[in-house]
Amino acid sequence: MTDARRSAVAVTGRVVPRVFVSSAGVLALNLFCCLLWGSAFPCIKLGYALFSVTADDTGSKLLFAGVRFFLAGLMVVVLMSALRRRVVRPRPDELPVVALLALFQTVLQYLFFYLGLSHALGTTSSIINASSTFLSILLAALAFRQERLTPRKILGCALGFGGVVLVNLGSLRAGGGFALNGEGFIFLSALSGAVVTCLLRLFTQDHDAVMLSGWQFMLGGLVLAGAGLSLGGHLSLPGPSGVALILYMGFISACAYSLSSVMLSVNPVSRIAVFRFMTPVFGFLLSAALLGEAKSIDPARSLVALALVAAGIIVVNVALPAQPRGATREGARR
Repeated sequence: MTDARRSAVAVTGRVVPRVFVSSAGVLALNLFCCLLWGSAFPCIKLGYALFSVTADDTGSKLLFAGVRFFLAGLMVVVLMSALRRRVVRPRPDELPVVALLALFQTVLQYLFFYLGLSHALGTTSSIINASSTFLSILLAALAFRQERLTPRKILGCALGFGGVVLVNLGSLRAGGGFALNGEGFIFLSALSGAVVTCLLRLFTQDHDAVMLSGWQFMLGGLVLAGAGLSLGGHLSLPGPSGVALILYMGFISACAYSLSSVMLSVNPVSRIAVFRFMTPVFGFLLSAALLGEAKSIDPARSLVALALVAAGIIVVNVALPAQPRGATREGARR
């Protein structure tokens, strides 16, 4: 057997690298994705400063997001086209799929997020956004019928969500009320993210996951940029540090969402989604380190929060020993 075959496995009729389905591979890839997504939190704030985007300038925020996501899609398409030695593009019958993913994954999710963030606390937003994991698993089980909802999955989500709340507890105590155009929009953003997680699991069974990721980002990025320009958004010309930052932010989305899309194509939603609780934890820690907010970290609380998130991931992903057939009947007879 060749090394290539040893490193690949057939899943749902397709051959994929073993790293996308093995326990160690899924753990490593998901943590890497969450680390990238977590780094986006401080990078967005740094980007606003470098591109002269003010706190109340929604149009410029959407334009900034649009440029970021268009670059992300372009990176994916160019790189994969070079690797495959052909232009990676959707067939005409795949355009509706690309458009639907762009609508939920890029346009609605980030439109609601940026609009809501202008009227909600960052800490509260982080916690509400973490509910996307809960919603993903609920939708996968109850709406899309992609898997069963079990007590173990509910417990794992509860533990992970508890960790997210705990790591933000200090700031949450100073929170305010609930506003439809603030926290309400953040929840709609989380719901959009949950829907696209299930859509990716559905569509990547028959379509190239990486192609879908790249083209939906380019289409969604153009829509966001257009919305930003229509609202009077503008970006100042960046220096070398600004160019490097926007390219890195494009890489975040290009790499993390492409890897996540491939994992969702060959794994249950719950197995992948529960790792998303690590994103706000990484975001909290990286924001503290990169933005000079280290004083906001309570080491003891952060460790407990991390332990809760880790426990939730373990509960969902560690399979229980299979019960031999007939064991229940045999036990009943005895």
